[in-house]
Amino acid sequence: MSIEVSNLSFSYSHRSVLNGINFIAQENQLLSILGPNGVGKSTLFRCILGLLRGYRGQVLLNGKDIKDISIKEIAKSLAYIPQSHYPSFNYSVFDMVLMGTTIQVSAFSRPGSKQIMLVEAALERLGISHLKNRGYTQISGGERQLVLMARALVQKTKILILDEPTANLDFGNQVRVLTQMKSLAKEGYTIIQSTHNPDQTFLFSDNVLAMKDGKILSSGIPGDIFTADLIKNLYATEVNINSLYEDRVRVCIPKCAI
Repeated sequence: MSIEVSNLSFSYSHRSVLNGINFIAQENQLLSILGPNGVGKSTLFRCILGLLRGYRGQVLLNGKDIKDISIKEIAKSLAYIPQSHYPSFNYSVFDMVLMGTTIQVSAFSRPGSKQIMLVEAALERLGISHLKNRGYTQISGGERQLVLMARALVQKTKILILDEPTANLDFGNQVRVLTQMKSLAKEGYTIIQSTHNPDQTFLFSDNVLAMKDGKILSSGIPGDIFTADLIKNLYATEVNINSLYEDRVRVCIPKCAI
């Protein structure tokens, strides 16, 4: 399962948001798109998801042009986890996750024992089985993010796109979600996430795209592109980068804090 983006450009009216984006996301890989707010990460995701069609260039989903694929067919291959989600009705956590299985049943059928087992397994895997009878709108923002991830897992797609998945999570849940993402990539999933966190990007990612002003500044494996100059260029902040554990970890330390 793969996503290939070629020469992708997109504008809102006369404002250019994406300019000549090229990359390939493949199975067994966690690809992180790193960059500050407003650089076009969410717009890029909307193009990949088929929600924005007025772009130039091409997006291929498993070798097929996304513009030639129906939303239903896209949902069989690709699951999207937004940064935040606020339904108007207070569904239970169990029912929210169960909604992810609707692509597996017909319009006139109800989820069966197979779908229920998928939900139970996803909740257990993410450590949130104790929340299954709670109202979705009555749990914390971090817990809601874990529920959305469980819903994506039961969709049984092999490509997951996550928009800042750890933005609302405490430290423990950040580690739990990133560890699960890395584990899923090793199991054959194609994982794409957007993030603001350089340290987590280096530690968990197989490949990185560093974006600024709608363009890719640098791309490659974290050890090759992760430098103090890159962080300064992205975030206008001078840092020292410390290497730990034989360069398996790199930590950004702002110079103003030293």
